[in-house]
Amino acid sequence: MKGGIYSILKARFLVNEDANKNWRFILFIILLAIIMIANTNRYEQKIFKINALTSEVKELRSEFVDRRSELMKLKMESTVSLKMEEKLIFPSAVPPVKIKVAKEKEKSFFNKIWH
Repeated sequence: MKGGIYSILKARFLVNEDANKNWRFILFIILLAIIMIANTNRYEQKIFKINALTSEVKELRSEFVDRRSELMKLKMESTVSLKMEEKLIFPSAVPPVKIKVAKEKEKSFFNKIWH
């Protein structure tokens, strides 16, 4: 055991005659570590982008609600009448009357001939 730890500390496994296999394994581990670091970095970038988009959606939704409430105020009859009074246009005192137009019945061919 003592000799095994001493040989690891001296890095004899890198200079032995079968060190070629060890170097390949070390390079493979380094490659996996680089891929893992790059993957973690991309994951964090996506999380930051998702958070930014979520906050933007919340802002846009609150702006939409504000604009909709302003529109509802502007569409109210009292607001419209106040705006029109500034232009000297006043609401009518007489309520509107519905006009019904009676459609004449079309005469049949025989009725047209006899009259």
